[in-house]
Amino acid sequence: MTTQNQINEYINSQPEAKRNDMQTLHSMILELQPTAKLWFLDGKNEEGKVVSNPNIGYGSRMNEYANGKQKEFYQIGLSGNTSGISVYIMGYADKTYLPKTYGETIGKASVTGYCIKFKSLKDIDLEVLKAAVKGGFEV
Repeated sequence: MTTQNQINEYINSQPEAKRNDMQTLHSMILELQPTAKLWFLDGKNEEGKVVSNPNIGYGSRMNEYANGKQKEFYQIGLSGNTSGISVYIMGYADKTYLPKTYGETIGKASVTGYCIKFKSLKDIDLEVLKAAVKGGFEV
């Protein structure tokens, strides 16, 4: 199954309201970065055990770990969770950047060093989220 098919299947498996919001976000992210590498992580580890929610990833960056090893990973992530949707913005060394820059203006969302979590799109300012995602591609 292709990555795009896995993404479509994942989005379509969500409850209707979340599915519509995730499709809107998926389209928005692709509009911002149409040539971004697409990822789909099913949330399972090497043994097939579920360790996280599935994630859709966009773009490519190198993560450097404390042991000096590097691994390719996505720049922007999108995931449905039990209470809504999470948008992951990877790459900012300053873990206060997202909350300081977008936390006050995005609306009803939790903003951490790399994640913007909200219940639905109607709770947030989509233009602010779009700016955060665009910035994440530029890091």
